Amino acid sequence: MAELERQQERNEPVPAEEGQVPEKPKKTKSASKTDKTPPVEYPTEQKRFFSANLLAWYLIHRRDLPWRRSRNPYYIWISEVMLQQTRVDTVIPYFHRFVDLFPTVEALAVAPEDEVLKAWEGLGYYSRARNLQQAVREVHERYGGIVPDTKEDISSLRGVGPYTSGAILSIAYNKPEPAVDGNVMRVLSRYFLIEDDIAKPAARVGMERLARDLIPEGSAGDFNQALMELGAMVCTPRSPQCLTCPVMDHCSGRLAGREETLPVKSKAKPPKPERRLVALIEGEGQNAGRILIRQRPQEGLLARMWELPHVELPA
Repeated sequence: MAELERQQERNEPVPAEEGQVPEKPKKTKSASKTDKTPPVEYPTEQKRFFSANLLAWYLIHRRDLPWRRSRNPYYIWISEVMLQQTRVDTVIPYFHRFVDLFPTVEALAVAPEDEVLKAWEGLGYYSRARNLQQAVREVHERYGGIVPDTKEDISSLRGVGPYTSGAILSIAYNKPEPAVDGNVMRVLSRYFLIEDDIAKPAARVGMERLARDLIPEGSAGDFNQALMELGAMVCTPRSPQCLTCPVMDHCSGRLAGREETLPVKSKAKPPKPERRLVALIEGEGQNAGRILIRQRPQEGLLARMWELPHVELPA
């Protein structure tokens, strides 16, 4: 857990589990502008079948989730940040409580950070909450409290990477932007039998290009959510439910018997262990019943959080 927090605070990607992949707050040059690999062409009929059948399935079987009951871009934004590395059933009560406390862009922008972190308490990865509030403040100050509806503007906000921007633009504004997370890369890898290592930036560029090409005209939001839904509910990391999949008939991975081995993903480096000597110091006299704690530095891992005093030990 601490290693995942450390990666987020250093603006490094966090390994995906069954939720979305957290994104880098730091802006870098877009990989799509430097990638020179020609796009792979897939059969037109296979793509049409996928888009049409997936969308039809979703409109019947989609889950009733609180952030799907509105096209409010602010609510969608909050849900996408909360869902990074966190399961849906865990997020739901936090989402309700958070939007009750901070129902508008302005409410979150002007709230004390301590109140925001308290509302986030239990979700973990607190850098997500800080980045979200900082970005919302930018929206409040620069855009009059209206979440931007262009790729350029929304991508300039702190913590908003390609996935989050695509999700907000497509779901809230129905713009034909792809939203590619770990679930989506797994679905596309299996259906189109893509053997590229999804841990590599070039593979994500190719997936985004393909996902954009698959979006049916006028249905960007529903289609992107359908892709996520299929990956979460049917095309799961282990033991995918192929017999209930709406696109199984044209799934190249299933037909090749590769559904259990795709996607290809290189293993992340193991976390570096740390050892600490922690002191529990209890007060006496007038300070009886109190315990000494200290606040962490303004920047870095678990910035400004409170902790027991400690010293680092050799690993």
